[in-house]
Amino acid sequence: MGNDKSAEALLASAELIHSAETVRAAVSRVAAEVSEKLAGTHPLLLCVMSGGVPFAGQLMLQLDFPLDFDYLHVTRYGQDTAGGALSWRSAPWTPVKGRTVLIVDDILDEGVTLAAIRERILQQGAAACYTAVATDKENGKQKPIAADFVALKVPDRFVFGFGMDAYGHWRNLPAIYAMKEA
Repeated sequence: MGNDKSAEALLASAELIHSAETVRAAVSRVAAEVSEKLAGTHPLLLCVMSGGVPFAGQLMLQLDFPLDFDYLHVTRYGQDTAGGALSWRSAPWTPVKGRTVLIVDDILDEGVTLAAIRERILQQGAAACYTAVATDKENGKQKPIAADFVALKVPDRFVFGFGMDAYGHWRNLPAIYAMKEA
């Protein structure tokens, strides 16, 4: 539970990176790309909690083919853990064996978590595993994974909105902002 005044001050001082209209258009473009690639496969769409919710929700409403939906919740142990050891708070309930899976998340930052999730889904026998992210951070780092579908690029700054939070606030914004640089 945060302080509303501090959350409002944070937003007031932030810089708009992608407007709500730009975000909507990008989600529609990704939906078309996903449709082209996955229509006819009856994929399992896996939303990564909690940040992936807005993107997954808007994306799936634009996919006009049968799919199944489930979620997973993973956190990473520390920033420097070798191999990016993950804590699985909730694994998908739907079996992935033999399935085409689409993992949907909010941001591809360093890529360790998304790469580990993909690896685990493939280890569990998925026939194919694709990844879709609302944002890909242009941080210049070598990432262990490249998303198959990317809605928008974001600068190497602290970004929030459209699923991404700033100190627990503002996941619910339809646009994407960057915190004011010090």
